[in-house]
Amino acid sequence: MSAELPPHVTEIRIYPVKGAPGQVLEDVEVETEGLAGDRRKKAALHLVSVEEDVTTHPRANLVVATPTALLEASVGQRLRIGEAEIHVTGKPSGCPGVYADVVAPGSIRVGDVLLAVGAGETAAPTS
Repeated sequence: MSAELPPHVTEIRIYPVKGAPGQVLEDVEVETEGLAGDRRKKAALHLVSVEEDVTTHPRANLVVATPTALLEASVGQRLRIGEAEIHVTGKPSGCPGVYADVVAPGSIRVGDVLLAVGAGETAAPTS
């Protein structure tokens, strides 16, 4: 009996210093501009599928267990990951994966599931 796991975060990386190796984290705070401790880049977040060779494209922040085609099909959607909510904005021109903006900050950790957010839903209660 084989149960397929839902799309989820398998690795979190930040790149505080340009040109330096990334740091692998178990959890991180997602801020409006991107991951806490990460230097700011073209987009707040860069997600890539585990199907892609991350070692040749090492600037992705979140590695997710989902087929590449499914990740690319999420462009235009809002996703909830842990306590954060993101909006997938497009595909990079020279590397795999997708870019995303942060809609609602919050913490994420390895193992968090990616959930599509329907119209009218939010990632966290607003006050």
